[in-house]
Amino acid sequence: MGKKKKINKNKDKLVKSINKNVRSSTRKLKPILKHLVGKKVDIALRNLYFSEKRIAKDISKTISSAVANAENNFQYNIDKLIVKEAYCGKQIVMKRFRARAKGRAAPILKPYSNVTIILSEQKEMESHGSKS
Repeated sequence: MGKKKKINKNKDKLVKSINKNVRSSTRKLKPILKHLVGKKVDIALRNLYFSEKRIAKDISKTISSAVANAENNFQYNIDKLIVKEAYCGKQIVMKRFRARAKGRAAPILKPYSNVTIILSEQKEMESHGSKS
């Protein structure tokens, strides 16, 4: 009785990789992920390799996993892959405490995040005007 879903036959296959246990807050992850969107995969991995952020190593592992998925599942050419979307979301928050003077306690919050990387194959028309 509901509406029929519109099927888009021209939609390209997207390759996704999700890392659900990243030991960092979303506030620290978002600026790194924002710089990756729209770049070729090899350039994005190079930027993460030279990044001084601790969490860049986990993000590069997630991108490498997405590249492996693209190569294995869809037989995409690795050289034509670009990062279409990169975003993060909240996961659990481990709560610990630190003992303070006079019997008091101070909370310590250890947030976790999940990182999602979506890759797509670069079309021939986009190759001329893409930002790399």
